[in-house]
Amino acid sequence: MIKITIPKPDLTIFKKVDPEASNIYGFTDFHQITREKGGIFMFYNADNELLFVGKARKIRQRIKKHFEDNVSVMKNHRNEVTKIEVCIVDDPMEREIYETYIVNTLKAKYNVDKVFFQ
Repeated sequence: MIKITIPKPDLTIFKKVDPEASNIYGFTDFHQITREKGGIFMFYNADNELLFVGKARKIRQRIKKHFEDNVSVMKNHRNEVTKIEVCIVDDPMEREIYETYIVNTLKAKYNVDKVFFQ
């Protein structure tokens, strides 16, 4: 049997209650997310329920796209996100494995691909 351990987040950013002028849906700390590295990210709501898991080669740009893009699965649920956890994972194969494992183990609410539970 293969043993997979969900990585601990390298960075967690929270939605601000009273955000400064420059923000995306209340998040003002996007500058803390690396531009250069890849990894996985997890969106949580106020009840700490996992909403969505994703992976990216360049993680900051991908997370921002979920808040700006009209084709994102999260487009109708952006206001629910109160916490974003980021795990730096350089290897693309490891990112794929972690994403699929987390989606199915923690039952991410809005992930529609890679779902093996019903």
